[in-house]
Amino acid sequence: MPLFGTSGIRAVVDSWLIQLALKVGLVVGEKSNKVIVGCDTRTSSNSLKQAVTAGLLAAGSECFDAGLVPTPTLALAAEDFDVGVMITASHNPPQYNGMKLLNPDGSAFDKKQQRKIEEAISNNRISTAPWKRIKSLKNYPDAIEKHIDKILTFFPDKYKIKVALDCGCGAGSVITPQLLKIMGCEVIEINCKPSGIFPHDVEPTESNLVDLMKMVQESGADLGITHDGDADRMMAIDNRGRFIDGDKLLVIMARELKAGKVITTIDASMAMDEAGFKVIRTSVGDNYISQQLKRGGDIGGEPSGSWIFPGNSLCPDGVYISAMLVSIDAKKRLSDMVDDIPGYYLLRGNADSNGVDMLKLEEAMVSAMQPLSIDDIDGLKIKIKGGWILVRKSGTEPKIRVTAEAKTEIQAKHLFDRSIELIKRSAGGNGER
Repeated sequence: MPLFGTSGIRAVVDSWLIQLALKVGLVVGEKSNKVIVGCDTRTSSNSLKQAVTAGLLAAGSECFDAGLVPTPTLALAAEDFDVGVMITASHNPPQYNGMKLLNPDGSAFDKKQQRKIEEAISNNRISTAPWKRIKSLKNYPDAIEKHIDKILTFFPDKYKIKVALDCGCGAGSVITPQLLKIMGCEVIEINCKPSGIFPHDVEPTESNLVDLMKMVQESGADLGITHDGDADRMMAIDNRGRFIDGDKLLVIMARELKAGKVITTIDASMAMDEAGFKVIRTSVGDNYISQQLKRGGDIGGEPSGSWIFPGNSLCPDGVYISAMLVSIDAKKRLSDMVDDIPGYYLLRGNADSNGVDMLKLEEAMVSAMQPLSIDDIDGLKIKIKGGWILVRKSGTEPKIRVTAEAKTEIQAKHLFDRSIELIKRSAGGNGER
């Protein structure tokens, strides 16, 4: 039975998930001598962490608790361990939780590693260690300090700019405000107190950041920064209060690094290809980008806000990227850089996946849209003259992701609306933007 989605294991918290956490701990602990565990701010995170930890210890592993930390903070600490286990559901709603399993280089477990865990649990190949091998849980209090110190080696200067920061009451609250202040920024904090009751949807999309955009304008901030629940993602607002879409952020960062090869996902904009980089596209999910970066690449990222720099870590690091954007904006306004990037009309949205047969939907779309070419690396991407449309099943939620891009607004809207219509027709239900 598949347990892993595009970014670890996620589900609504119930007895099944708690029991699964124990089993994951037992399976991982049997093969790993030394494991570090951390969690985000969700109300269920400590209970899930205790279940995982119980399994790790019972399997004979030496287990360390890093406490409340962002995912990239735990990933950096994991370089001294066999495995890192992060309790989080990232940008999902607060009733969800889950587990991300991390290698010492910060990358998420790949498909082969995931299958071994799924098979062991499915076949009940689970055992405990003899009592003499079971150890006590140890604390690891230095993860945040270690993360800050490493980021400061990349950005040692002082940056006298004003930053409006919305951590969504997530795990970024325990590190990003502190980091930016050390870097010399004046920080206006919004929702920077750790809490499992999120003040708004923590997925860092434009519609969820109205308060931050307003704060940037009203305060005269140079920059707005936001995280999702575990701070592996980061998105930004420019000094004019405008949301900067992820495609343009990736172009800005790649230009700043003078990147040659950029790794991104199948749903990223055509702007990447036309910016002069060598672009390699993967399935949607930061784990696919990390695996590709192991084979070469200067920077990786996906438009949803996950950015990976191999020189830092193979884990998306919203905290590191916050520091990078501060350093970039201190030299040149992000708003000017955004305006320098040729724009296309790009729409992203979701539809309910209940009742949808993806194979039949894809057949209907091919028939309706007469594509110039088709890419099925992840879902179905149909290229037509002047644009493209992508429909793919989410690996984290019961939704179908829909992305449309074209050279004209009318064409992009037509592609998007036509896709939503076909999804609704195939399910006999309602789609949602």
